[in-house]
Amino acid sequence: MKLIDSFGPNPRVVRMCLAEKGLTLPSEQIDLLGGENRQSAYLARNPGGQLPALELDDGTVLAEITAICEYLDEKKKDTPSLIGDTPEERARTRMWARRIDLNIVEPAANGFRFSEGLKLFQNRIRCIPEAADGLKATARDKLAWLNGLMGANPFVCGAKLTMADILLFAFVDFMKQVGQPLDPANANLAAWYERMKARPSAAA
Repeated sequence: MKLIDSFGPNPRVVRMCLAEKGLTLPSEQIDLLGGENRQSAYLARNPGGQLPALELDDGTVLAEITAICEYLDEKKKDTPSLIGDTPEERARTRMWARRIDLNIVEPAANGFRFSEGLKLFQNRIRCIPEAADGLKATARDKLAWLNGLMGANPFVCGAKLTMADILLFAFVDFMKQVGQPLDPANANLAAWYERMKARPSAAA
């Protein structure tokens, strides 16, 4: 296998999953800033044009970070699962990963793309600059909602680290760098963030 990698929160999610699973893969770096992922050579491998991707030994290329992380989790069963050990745990992880993706990650990321990141993205995707502030506010609202639901739980799904935590951490950390810092009033999430930042995988 080979990781087709770049910078940014999406590739970091996969690198953190690899680190938590104790996996080391060869990697190929793609120039995201230069638009290499939008050129025909890369699109022939991954028609979605996004990063990261995972090239399997038979040449198959997997995209979408949740699919990649679940695949890696299933391939290496001798370390704690990031998805869950029972149908109930797996359903809970997928439920929260979906909620985080739709309610926090997407609005926050598009809020960035349509404002601070507009020069980079305006010729690559359809951008809606007038929507940026509302999207950022949506992400803030849902972070406050999640903060209330987490309570004193150490992780999003309860007592165990899951892919939902890794997804959220990579984007909360990215958001901090692009003008969308976590509100310190979200004390449960602030404590969770510090726990996540202290994990060795956070350096991935």
